[in-house]
Amino acid sequence: MAKQKKSVKTNAVRLLENERVTYELMEYDINDGQLDGVSVAAKTGQAEESVYKTLVTIAGPRELFVFIVPVAEELDLKKAAKAAGVKKLDMLPLKDLTKETGYVRGGCSAIGMKKKYPTVIDASAERLEQFVVSAGKPGLQMKLSPADLASVADATFSDIIKG
Repeated sequence: MAKQKKSVKTNAVRLLENERVTYELMEYDINDGQLDGVSVAAKTGQAEESVYKTLVTIAGPRELFVFIVPVAEELDLKKAAKAAGVKKLDMLPLKDLTKETGYVRGGCSAIGMKKKYPTVIDASAERLEQFVVSAGKPGLQMKLSPADLASVADATFSDIIKG
């Protein structure tokens, strides 16, 4: 099932295994502090177009939404709000990320959060056979089919990036 050197089990990985989803784990060095998606793409030897970052937003006082976009792109909050069916979205403050999701910056996955939040994957992923997203901790990425991730996360696809 998983191709890896040692057995790394994050909540995201456990959920994929429970759903019998085929994936590949990739580890990368985090000691330089470069956790941004473009750096992660370079460290894992993947094309930027196939590496996606997970962003958490908030509407009103407590309604969270998760968006998955290519690492070199920027989330369009207006398009994202429309896709989420809300009037306005803001990025979740970093100080609230771990408390709300159970994940830390650089290791946030759309699956395995404390609660299951509505999730939208940018439509650009639909044309990819596989893409790379966080596996739930800094230094660990997973490569899988966008359709498989959408299935496990109950996610939809929509145009949510600027441009």
